[in-house]
Amino acid sequence: MQTYKAPLRDMRFVLNELHNDDGFGDLPAHEEFTPDLVDAVLEEAAKICEDVLLPLNRSGDEEGCHWERHADGTTTVRTPEGFKDAYDQFVQNGWNALVTPPEFGGQGLPESLGKMVEEMICAANVSFSLYPGLTNGAICALTAYASDELKAAYLHKMVSGQWSGTMCLTEAHCGTDLGLLRTKADPVGDGSYKINGAKIFISAGEQDLTENIIHLVLARLPDAPAGVKGISLFLVPKFVPDDAGDPGARNGVTCTAIEHKMGIKASATCQMQFEDSIGWLVGQPHKGMEAMFTMMNAERVGVGIQGLGIGEAAYQSAVWYAKDRLQSRSLSGAKYPEKPADPIIVHPDVRRMLMTMRAYNEGCRAISGWVGRALDAEKHGADAQTRARAKDFVALMTPVVKAMFTDLGLESASLSVQTYGGHGFIRESGVEQYMRDARIAMIYEGTNGIQALDLVGRKLPTDMGRLLRSFFHPVSAFIEESKGEGPMQKMIEGLERAFGALQLSTATIAERGMKDPEEAGAAATDYLRLLGLVAMAYCFAKSVKIAGFQLAFGTQEKEFYQAKINTATFFYDRILPQSAALFLAIKSGKGSTMAMPEDAF
Repeated sequence: MQTYKAPLRDMRFVLNELHNDDGFGDLPAHEEFTPDLVDAVLEEAAKICEDVLLPLNRSGDEEGCHWERHADGTTTVRTPEGFKDAYDQFVQNGWNALVTPPEFGGQGLPESLGKMVEEMICAANVSFSLYPGLTNGAICALTAYASDELKAAYLHKMVSGQWSGTMCLTEAHCGTDLGLLRTKADPVGDGSYKINGAKIFISAGEQDLTENIIHLVLARLPDAPAGVKGISLFLVPKFVPDDAGDPGARNGVTCTAIEHKMGIKASATCQMQFEDSIGWLVGQPHKGMEAMFTMMNAERVGVGIQGLGIGEAAYQSAVWYAKDRLQSRSLSGAKYPEKPADPIIVHPDVRRMLMTMRAYNEGCRAISGWVGRALDAEKHGADAQTRARAKDFVALMTPVVKAMFTDLGLESASLSVQTYGGHGFIRESGVEQYMRDARIAMIYEGTNGIQALDLVGRKLPTDMGRLLRSFFHPVSAFIEESKGEGPMQKMIEGLERAFGALQLSTATIAERGMKDPEEAGAAATDYLRLLGLVAMAYCFAKSVKIAGFQLAFGTQEKEFYQAKINTATFFYDRILPQSAALFLAIKSGKGSTMAMPEDAF
């Protein structure tokens, strides 16, 4: 059964306790967002996610979206029953504008809080999350690069949710290699351009939720150089605004089909045709990738949050079943002798699966809060040095959040199905949907292999490892200051070993990669996972330190803090040891990976 209650206590722990010493200092711009206000936002977000979005998750999956062609040649896409009403409630209550700029009608709340709300939305209904999620990414790009005229004309209605946004990159003949794209943009002479070309895999490219859709389209100007250095970015509305700023004439933008997908079936994934579509340049000519990456990086963090959300929903659904399903007796003797069998939660292997999911979710949520805090500090840090360090940390961790969170989200979904056994494999249980929905997150916004290559090929070499210092320095300092603390000694030793493996792996990749880029490429995925595990280990160790302090001083929440220690201990005992194997795999080099002749495959 699909069941979900927002993990509000753990979210409060991450926001209010875990990262108070993150090194980014106080953010004066967020002083008004007190813990009481944050709690109120979390509580209200939980209500709409649990009461409005969750009930539509399975029905939306079963119904899917509907593509329709009309007599006048236009096409529309209808979202599943209930989605339009849910979206109206969503925007009327301001959720679309939660972290967006106040100068365009947004609420300007901290990104760290926004990520927690995002997690709830994704856990309750990941298909629904894509509609506002893409809009917020487009808002980021337009805020950073659009002219004042375009901002004035579009951003207020996008921030309110009245209009939505998309990201139009991919074409049928090119996926990640955008240097091959063929969509053209020809100047009209009045400052606008005519856009011609076709795009595929466009999330929310057409839908019935908003009165206008604002497409951000990558295309080439007539004088564009070849490759990615010849790509520009254009704003192309579905309806060109009239003099009053309302949707006017329909533009030459058509959804020619929607994809029939493995998962996220309630999200419209569209094939789009642009025929003499009127658009306006965003940013500088031939600099479209720079502007688009502002949106793409925001979306990559958002996709990571999708993995976390699905992982949490899968875990909670598995816990419900494990407590309800009676089967066999405990290996140590009957725990419920009055019943015909014990619930399966008594069995060690079921506990292994549940604890693994729990550790993944709490570890990812802790990292999410850390990255969210850095996103806030990047904008609002008290000094240039703090802002620069936060920017470095966000750049380093973005591929980790996108790739590791989604890898672990799929694994949690699989473990949830396994917990249910045969019942998990059939639709009635609801958990097989989590596996199907989770799978795409490892692919879109750059496959997870691309994220790993970005990490080792771009992020690590930057200024001789400058980005790494934003991560290495706090971890190293924490290890040094925590040595000798009796109850945590074993845990700190485990963190130090894993951190040492990461440092040695970094040096190995740097040395070999300079001589042979394939060496770095062969190590990339293992290195990303290793860095992510060390980040989790650091957050869990900090959690245990906080929990130990609270228990020692007689907290009223003994159960919560003891559970923190139990989860962290499981992570250190059963998951973190993977770091040693990852180091050995990295150290082995590219040899066996690249040795097989192509014809032998």
